[in-house]
Amino acid sequence: MTKFYTTTAIDYVNGAPHIGHAYEKILTDVIYRHFTQRCENTYFLTGTDEHGIKIQKTAGEKGISPKDFCDMNAQKFIDAWKALDVDYSQFIRTTDKQHEEIVQKIFKKLVEKGDIYKHAYTGLYCSGCEAFLSEKDLTEDGLCPDHLKKPEVVEEENYFFKLTKYKDAIIKHIKTNPDFIVPAFRANEVLNQLENIEDISVSRVKSNVSWGIPVLDNPEQVIYVWIDALSNYITAIGYNPDGESDDKFKNLWPADVQVIGKDILKFHSIYWIAILMALDLPLPKHILAHGWITIDQTKMSKSLGNVISPTSVLEAFNLEIPDPLRYYMASSAPCGKDGNYSDEDFKEKVNAHLANSMGNLLNRTLSMLVKYFDGDIKPEFLGKNELKNQALETVKAVKHHFDYFEVQEAAQKIIELVDITNKYVTDNAPWTLAKEGQMDRCGEVLTNVLQVMTVIASLIYPYCPNIAQAMAEQLGYDIKTKLDDITCESLKAGHLIDKENIKPVFLRMDSELADKKK
Repeated sequence: MTKFYTTTAIDYVNGAPHIGHAYEKILTDVIYRHFTQRCENTYFLTGTDEHGIKIQKTAGEKGISPKDFCDMNAQKFIDAWKALDVDYSQFIRTTDKQHEEIVQKIFKKLVEKGDIYKHAYTGLYCSGCEAFLSEKDLTEDGLCPDHLKKPEVVEEENYFFKLTKYKDAIIKHIKTNPDFIVPAFRANEVLNQLENIEDISVSRVKSNVSWGIPVLDNPEQVIYVWIDALSNYITAIGYNPDGESDDKFKNLWPADVQVIGKDILKFHSIYWIAILMALDLPLPKHILAHGWITIDQTKMSKSLGNVISPTSVLEAFNLEIPDPLRYYMASSAPCGKDGNYSDEDFKEKVNAHLANSMGNLLNRTLSMLVKYFDGDIKPEFLGKNELKNQALETVKAVKHHFDYFEVQEAAQKIIELVDITNKYVTDNAPWTLAKEGQMDRCGEVLTNVLQVMTVIASLIYPYCPNIAQAMAEQLGYDIKTKLDDITCESLKAGHLIDKENIKPVFLRMDSELADKKK
């Protein structure tokens, strides 16, 4: 692979980020960081969705302008992703001038092509969804199933997009590309939704919704969410519907994977794909629909008071680095399935995997190297590594899982290698070998383990970049080594480390030492 372009859904700024938002961004960041270890040209786009009636109303209630409200809340998302070390390449806001101008051109192009037309319409509008619903979408009591509120009857003359025109082409694409929607079991859900698909409203009357991008040739109409929000994936990288697009767009599009929540799969696998077809643009290679994160096995809800801020978790556990939360969230659910967060499970899992197994393995091995050999790796220690094949097979397995965006499954493979290496230490007992005077064998065992630790550092890096960097520094290893270049033979003969430079890469979360104030 020469390039890798990934995107997340853009978050609606009517509220602050919660742990569900964080899950998607961490998941995408782990995927992105992994592919930076395999590709030369990588790009990661995230951002915020900032137009619409909800923002207009909420800003009005607070007595501030919609733009000021968006500025305030967009910053909350930017700050949260910084705290979680989400290493995006670009943060797009749909109030960015460049985005708004290109969206207007896209809309105009689709009007000129005949794919957008004007139509008088009476429909059931849910302000929570910012969408028109049909009778079949409602509960038996006539309520929106997501917001449990009765939609209002709206009569407007709006612009509509000819979604039905692309129905057959979308069905064909999904059926002939079984890996297009990930996980594959979601494809039938989309195909079922396509059966009764209708053309969709893509504008609102400005007198009803003023906070939006005006239609170029009809300023009394405001461009509605679908073409505005969904187009960010191409406006951000320099798509130009009127002529020559930027080199960035040419080099990156189509996206390699677009990561979204399962609740907006319909909009990305049907609406977005139809818009791209109408623009004669290539389709993304994969759409990854992840599951939801529950809290103590209960769906997050403001009314239940169980909505968790990701930064509050860092604060509650006195975490100076976000790696434990990143690892826990990214490995919380199989590909596309729901995951769960609980304080106890979080602490138990990261202590077991990151502190007790991985961190302690490195710490005690380096300590023995210093104790028995003054931190030196002697030439005679660099013989045949009994763990090399298993380490390199793990690299292959991890790459295979990431090819299918199986992030939890890849993490399991990494921890399996850690466990295998721990067992190797126990079985070969270097402390006993030293006591018996078998120093060459003792040094060989320790060196074998440290060679594997360089591989583990590379593999764990996407999940735990700070911990991986700390491991690499103690091993004298270049953490930027591409996965294809890993040999499990990175360490050379010579002095590796002094006692004072051996430090735990991650302390147990219930350790007194873990709180810097103690």
